[in-house]
Amino acid sequence: MTTTEKRTTTDARSLISTEMRETLVDNMRAKFPELTEEKADRGVGQMLAFLAACDYADRPLSPSPLVDDFWHAFLLHTKAYAEFCEQRFGRFLHHQPGFLDREEHGGGKALRALTVDSITLAGYEIDMEFWPELDLADCSQCHANCSDSPNHPK
Repeated sequence: MTTTEKRTTTDARSLISTEMRETLVDNMRAKFPELTEEKADRGVGQMLAFLAACDYADRPLSPSPLVDDFWHAFLLHTKAYAEFCEQRFGRFLHHQPGFLDREEHGGGKALRALTVDSITLAGYEIDMEFWPELDLADCSQCHANCSDSPNHPK
């Protein structure tokens, strides 16, 4: 009998102090009043998991638009952000907006899928609500009559 060992994941919210996390939650709720405190707190965690994955990965990664908003909120606290990067990664993680070469890095959806995979490989939890454009659900490319499947009626 084979057993599968469940890999433990880390909640990235533990990477910063409770005080800084609460500050970021408050900042995001002020900018986006429709965000609940609970969702804003989870968003901070996804942003931190993304940053940890950026340090872990050997390729460029891309945040979702919502995760990027959380990153911007942290960047505005320049001293705290710089200290966080230095303490956690030993270097500053720069925000470099722009478009990556599609041939080299794949399109946006492929890059975001790589990002989510990298977050998981780095050992952090994924909250798919913050990565909605992936629409990964339970699809396994099995050609089970999906719209791009050869079995789907045209």
